Amino acid sequence: MVKAKAYLHSLFFAQLVLEKLCKAHWVKDNESNFPPKIHNLLLIIAKTNLDLPVEDKDFLAIMNHFQLEGRYPDYKLELFKKYKSVQTKKILEQVNTLRKCLLKKL
Repeated sequence: MVKAKAYLHSLFFAQLVLEKLCKAHWVKDNESNFPPKIHNLLLIIAKTNLDLPVEDKDFLAIMNHFQLEGRYPDYKLELFKKYKSVQTKKILEQVNTLRKCLLKKL
């Protein structure tokens, strides 16, 4: 998607990757096999045994911005204007690092 310059979509899918991993930790650490139907990464990990550094939590807060819903077209336009190739690639590198960390801890 980055090659196609679909930066916002790339970041949306990266947020989904982190969300699914956070929910996997939620399932691992809770009796119920049904994680909450929310998309806020910080709220999800708050109910897990994950002990993430502040930097990772700050990054998850940033990634929350990319959980887009169709009812916010103005917000999507604002993000679309802001995130271009360099910023997106940098964020995706951080996502990949955190993804590996979360996978190791499962």
